[in-house]
Amino acid sequence: MSDPRLILPLDLPTRAEAEAMVDRLGDAVSFYKIGLQLLATEGMAMAKALKASGRSLFLDWKLHDIGATVEKATAAIAATGTCDLLTVHAEPQVMQAAVKGRGGASEVKILGVTVLTSLSEDDLKDLGYGLGVAALVERRIRQAIDAGADGVVASPHEAALARRIGGPDFLVVTPGVRPDWSGKDDQARASTPAAALKNGASHLVCGRPITAAPNPREAALRIVQEMA
Repeated sequence: MSDPRLILPLDLPTRAEAEAMVDRLGDAVSFYKIGLQLLATEGMAMAKALKASGRSLFLDWKLHDIGATVEKATAAIAATGTCDLLTVHAEPQVMQAAVKGRGGASEVKILGVTVLTSLSEDDLKDLGYGLGVAALVERRIRQAIDAGADGVVASPHEAALARRIGGPDFLVVTPGVRPDWSGKDDQARASTPAAALKNGASHLVCGRPITAAPNPREAALRIVQEMA
């Protein structure tokens, strides 16, 4: 009953809470994202357990360091056999190092994080960027392609741009997906599931509309239906 294009972030403080959520969702979700919060406790053990149960795993760890460190970290992650998608910040040296570190583990897809979906045009100015959101995202998409990355993480509003530049096989993973019946939370550039797919997204990351719902499984299936 799940749609492999829907990724559910397990942004929960403990493994026990994450496992309880997976149990509640059952067959409604088959692709899970483990981020920094769960990584700080038992994220890798959770990833191994989910992978052993047949689920797909997105390790959203946004690696960002000198090239040698990113290369070694990516190699270590690839060696665990748990990762389908791995994020790094979309800077040329970082992405090149991740691709090199992955080596022959082609099942590990490297995604460059373009501009965080919580950031607005004004936020970028405060950070010192001379480019607006669209221009910065476009530059980083092209840099991801040049680096040999498999795709990018970009908001639904930049999905069409990523699809146009990257072509049909380029992965475009979009956080900030919010159905009409839910709030936007802290997502400055949110979009509905249907609109994100229409704009060219290959995968949708949708968390709180599902995990905060009274019935998470029912909410997930509602989103799957909208995607279909």
